[in-house]
Amino acid sequence: MTKGKNEASQVQDDILQVKNLVKYFPIKSSFFRRTIGNVKAVDGVSFSIKRTQTMGLVGESGCGKSTCGRTILRLQEKTAGDVIFDGQDVFSLSREQLRKLRPRMQLVFQDPYSSLSPRLPVGEIIGEAVREHGIVPQEEFDSYITRVMDVCGLPSYYKERYPHEFSGGQRQRICIARALALAPDFIVCDEPVSALDVSIQAQIINLLKQLQEEFGLTYLFISHDLSVVEHISDTVGVMYLGSMVEYAETEKIFSHPLNPYTQALFSAIPVPDPDVKINRIILKGSIPSPANPPAGCKFHTRCEKCMEVCRFAVPEWKEVEPGHYCACHLYDNDEEKRRAENQAEEMKKNGPGQKR
Repeated sequence: MTKGKNEASQVQDDILQVKNLVKYFPIKSSFFRRTIGNVKAVDGVSFSIKRTQTMGLVGESGCGKSTCGRTILRLQEKTAGDVIFDGQDVFSLSREQLRKLRPRMQLVFQDPYSSLSPRLPVGEIIGEAVREHGIVPQEEFDSYITRVMDVCGLPSYYKERYPHEFSGGQRQRICIARALALAPDFIVCDEPVSALDVSIQAQIINLLKQLQEEFGLTYLFISHDLSVVEHISDTVGVMYLGSMVEYAETEKIFSHPLNPYTQALFSAIPVPDPDVKINRIILKGSIPSPANPPAGCKFHTRCEKCMEVCRFAVPEWKEVEPGHYCACHLYDNDEEKRRAENQAEEMKKNGPGQKR
């Protein structure tokens, strides 16, 4: 009975639950436009985020981080899986129900310039969705936009200016203000500082943390910069070729990464000390195509610790340590080893054509 209460409490604490999310993009033939394959951008990803916390999502370019974030917000339809936001199944909502939910789930884009309309002044950019969703009465509209801009470090006289008149950091503040104006609970930050100078990155990161404390926001923070992710995140998920390979609290995953891919990724973090020797792990080979991923463990083609079973059996997603999840055959128990060996034998019998 106690276990059931704990599970219910855990679900209540999680503002977002992603369960086996899959997003494939069909590959069409050039002549008959038939589907001849799929780009497996997101391939069975699962995680959860607690309220008022930040989850960092990292991985190499093309691993599916941004696609995962956009699918969670239902900016594109899923192929399979579930996204539960505050107890609601996002993909089961009608058009009208989704429209009511939209203000609570927002997105900050990577490129602040291309995501802002060059034809609208800043005040209208920030207030357009506020007016559309009726966030505040019309008579309070102007003062409300002024307050939002002030919180994001934007003077009120910026309202009449256009995006091309601002620097990159100021544009990103405008993007953050646009998202914040809708009073959201959850924001997907899709590499929000990658296009900015280092000094400006620090200002934007500090702004995001300040807003989180003040308004109780929850972030999914997608980034390549592991140092930034370590600074801002409470938990971290690592993706490789559309799949989640490791997930844990930030301190735990950075101090003790389990998956060989995570170990290689984290070994690239520069250390600002000339006396410290970095044991850099250099990955050999190129990333396989997401349209034709390898059989078994997707990372086995580049992994120095690859075993025979890795070439045929897909590793199970499991809790290796309390709160530390990983998908790797190195941590299989006896029962999981038997299942993996049986799967490998079945794959060998079916031949190389049966990959999944």
